[in-house]
Amino acid sequence: MRVNFQPDPGAVSMKRIVLFLATNLAVLVVLSVVLRVFGLDRAVYGATGLNYGSLLAFSLVVGFTGAIISLLVSKPMAKWSTGARVIDQPRDEVEAWLVATVKRLADRANIGMPEVAMYEGPPNAFATGAFKNSALVAVSTGLLQTMNKEEVEAVLGHEVAHVANGDMVTMTLIQGVVNTFVVFLARVVGSIVDKVVFRTERGMGPGFYVTVIVCEILFGLIASIIVAWFSRQREFRADRGAADYLGSPAPMVNALKRLGAVAEEASLPAGIKTLGITDKSAVMALFSTHPPIEQRIAALQGARQG
Repeated sequence: MRVNFQPDPGAVSMKRIVLFLATNLAVLVVLSVVLRVFGLDRAVYGATGLNYGSLLAFSLVVGFTGAIISLLVSKPMAKWSTGARVIDQPRDEVEAWLVATVKRLADRANIGMPEVAMYEGPPNAFATGAFKNSALVAVSTGLLQTMNKEEVEAVLGHEVAHVANGDMVTMTLIQGVVNTFVVFLARVVGSIVDKVVFRTERGMGPGFYVTVIVCEILFGLIASIIVAWFSRQREFRADRGAADYLGSPAPMVNALKRLGAVAEEASLPAGIKTLGITDKSAVMALFSTHPPIEQRIAALQGARQG
């Protein structure tokens, strides 16, 4: 028996908007430009070249500021980009069941009650938010129409496990570290290009600033491979968390099998894909934020046998 939910015809289903990485990169570029315009980066650029000690400190500040800003706006951006409706007062039995189930799982995970939301779309779910005790857990209408209650509960357990494990903060810290390297290396390359190609003898010329922006984008894309790898490891842990909350890995295994059998691609705005239940839209494995479903099922079945 499925959890049948009729979508609200007045709700607006938003399409893919801006991925978290693009948001983060945009923040980095904007911060760099603003700091330069106001001359707040003067200590980094000496008359004879870069001051590497000052550059490292500058890179740390800019890198982590970009990641933290992205984290702080994650929940409102997720609501906006998916058109998710927070369930303040349940309208029917399905919504009441969703809220009660998330509350029960949150109590088991020893975290504050997250906001519970629904959005129109193919089978998927996600959790996001800057703080463990004020997160957001959202499920799609497609998920409710595709799975039975036990499978939906397993998916909700997976998302609650993301919150309880502090995955949003962990990914932000990882992003901050890679951002630091991106900012640092972009300016080192920019300095070399400016001196060798543009023959700038004193200070930094236009070639430096153009090169820095290009390198920040390119290096940021490369750095996303590292972030994606860490994200895949967190998925295995969230799957185990769901199994622990439900007392058995079977419901999570069944939910993953159900997702694997769904022909229609489950799509979230890429900015919150790293905390969704599935990520089928990744074109290249290196950039995928989720492991293949077969690997996740095998890991859960191995845990059950153990």
